[in-house]
Amino acid sequence: MTRTTKIASILSIAVAVALAAFVYFKFYFVFGEGVKAGELNYLVRKGYIFKTYEGKLIQTGFRGQQAGTIQSYEFEFSVEDKELAEELMRSGGKSLELHYREYLGALPWRGFSKFVVDSIVSEDPASDYNLDTRPGR
Repeated sequence: MTRTTKIASILSIAVAVALAAFVYFKFYFVFGEGVKAGELNYLVRKGYIFKTYEGKLIQTGFRGQQAGTIQSYEFEFSVEDKELAEELMRSGGKSLELHYREYLGALPWRGFSKFVVDSIVSEDPASDYNLDTRPGR
């Protein structure tokens, strides 16, 4: 083997290892995980080539920028597991706590979002969102 061939071999191996490490950290490394709570707004199955489950959870009750207002936050997520997605579809309008994993990038067959829900922590019926719970109000 010539010196040029050795250098080319070592360089190509280093590039392959660097590319594999990049792909792993970008698409498969779990950057974070946690629980989000709110009311399930929708869960749909959509896509042109890869049909994925996509949903939105509405988190309410946070203070707004101005006094006397409430700001709502939306948590958009994907679901990989078909059985979990079907269970979530039956839970529309209910208050849920969902466990999710956060990736640095999304894969087309995993979903549009980098947040992937993997389980339901708890499920409660929808509440009446009356913020003033004092008697007679």
